[in-house]
Amino acid sequence: MENKYKKATFSGGCFWCTEAVFERLKGVKKTVPGYTGGDKKDPSYEEVSSGTTGHAEAVQITYDPSEIKYEDLLYVFFKTHDPTTLNRQGNDVGTQYRSEIFYHSGEQKKEAEEMLKKLNSSGQYEDDIVTKISHIREFFPAEDYHHNYYENNENKPYCRLVIDPKIEKLQKELKKYLK
Repeated sequence: MENKYKKATFSGGCFWCTEAVFERLKGVKKTVPGYTGGDKKDPSYEEVSSGTTGHAEAVQITYDPSEIKYEDLLYVFFKTHDPTTLNRQGNDVGTQYRSEIFYHSGEQKKEAEEMLKKLNSSGQYEDDIVTKISHIREFFPAEDYHHNYYENNENKPYCRLVIDPKIEKLQKELKKYLK
């Protein structure tokens, strides 16, 4: 990847959902599902799923800031998951499914904090946003079978019931960001 590209890392519940959303955005060059935010080195899916590693399921996004701004990635992140539920997205429950932004620079931290403040004061959400903002430490890519999960398993019940509605929302409400 060229140096003009930047990285963003988000945890918004199941990484299959988050990856499926972000890989459809213009300016996004690569998405990698994985684990971050905990202390266990090179954790497995089973270990993270147990909720004992401190890691969250996350997606690391490589994007071209000349095509899509970090602020736009934040906007899509907040619009495509529920940032008001603590350690839960739908039926996925546990700290590994928390809402968290892992910033890569001081600029990203500032933008995330500004977005959070703006959304909390907008009245858009009935409950307070619980999304955490943390510095990215180490990111561990998930096992190969998690990569492009939605594309490879579109007809599985989880994909149809949980991911399809997010894709439909993206196509309906966030069309201007699509490739």
